Amino acid sequence: MINEKLLGRITANPEIFGGKPIIRGMRISVEMILSLLAQGEKEETILADYPDLEHDDLRACLAYAHAAISHDKLDSLHIPA
Repeated sequence: MINEKLLGRITANPEIFGGKPIIRGMRISVEMILSLLAQGEKEETILADYPDLEHDDLRACLAYAHAAISHDKLDSLHIPA
């Protein structure tokens, strides 16, 4: 099940990274956070390096990735520009 509250933290803006999913309108992409996590970066380190991020932002990135690979309908989610 998709946690819509978490996914509400993911936005897209055509002016930022060509419309790729980003976190709360910031210039921090979901793709970059997922890459850091995949490389074994600790959550505490990511949060220290990006002080505007919150723990739920990292969870939102994982929820977004889960929705994408589980073929959940992302188009049913409203990603505000």
